[in-house]
Amino acid sequence: MNPKALQIVHTLVQNGHRAVFAGGWVRDHLLNLTPNDTDIATSALPEEVEALFPKTLAIGKAFGVILVVIDDEQFEVATFRADGEYTDGRRPDSVSFSSLEEDARRRDITINGMFYDPLNGDVIDVVGGRADLEQKIIRFIGDPEQRIKEDRLRLLRVIRFAARLGFEIEPLTFAAVKRNAGSITQVSAERVSEELTKTLRCKDKIRAIELLFQSGLIDYILPEVKQMEGCEQPVDYHPEGCVLRHTQIALSLLSKDASDELLWGTFLHDVGKPPTQTFEDRIRFNGHDSKGKWITEQILKRLKFSNDFVEHVCALVENHMKFTAVTLMRVSKLKRFVNLK
Repeated sequence: MNPKALQIVHTLVQNGHRAVFAGGWVRDHLLNLTPNDTDIATSALPEEVEALFPKTLAIGKAFGVILVVIDDEQFEVATFRADGEYTDGRRPDSVSFSSLEEDARRRDITINGMFYDPLNGDVIDVVGGRADLEQKIIRFIGDPEQRIKEDRLRLLRVIRFAARLGFEIEPLTFAAVKRNAGSITQVSAERVSEELTKTLRCKDKIRAIELLFQSGLIDYILPEVKQMEGCEQPVDYHPEGCVLRHTQIALSLLSKDASDELLWGTFLHDVGKPPTQTFEDRIRFNGHDSKGKWITEQILKRLKFSNDFVEHVCALVENHMKFTAVTLMRVSKLKRFVNLK
């Protein structure tokens, strides 16, 4: 438990407000995982939070969120709220400050809708998150259609949490994701690329890709990758099966510390195979590396990655066939190769 976050809760409670840890911290705490961040939810209004702490940032004040800064570490402190209509499929048009119970019901999935009182150790759960955590289920809170309508990115978040935690997606939730898969195109490219990268970082990368296909999201986000499915390869070289299966296995073999460039480079290294496939003496993919570089550039630019990121990933895709010869390279050549851009 972060002592600075606990200090914030103490200060709020001592001044007559309710304050609890929220969302991902509670989920990860109950799973015996190390939480990345400690978000705090409170009955205190934004102005009251600002008045209680010497250094704050009002970045999300319109939505009841104040960043409290302690020793250069930032903590998100959000007032309990209910959301108004969502007309942009991303943020509510308005918010009203409310109760803990209403705040829980506006969140995305049940395992993210719990609260934890660090002063007495109580888990506060009004959405059934603890039961779903125990049963390893990903489920939207309330009406799935409404949760998706509020923020279309939740279509991808469901996939990511299922792959990250090894949970099953509740049938009604997954059915809603499939029905609404096409609406992912309403989300900005930057948000989609960020969520996809988080998904590729998941421990079970094979299942992450499977869920992107099963949900139908792949058709709208990465139709070029969709073409890998069922694209046959010569069994002498690829007994594992089609290009998609080969790619899933390659991703699964990456270190947990693999860079984002390496994740995307591995994901897209054979994206040039489907359009270059020919049937001669055997199945061949002549020039798939250069074709793959071109396709990769189109994909990453469409997803609004930085020019530097695009350059690095394209270099990996274009040169991936050379990796089979690294053990035969002279040291000088190997040094030039591993520093390619």
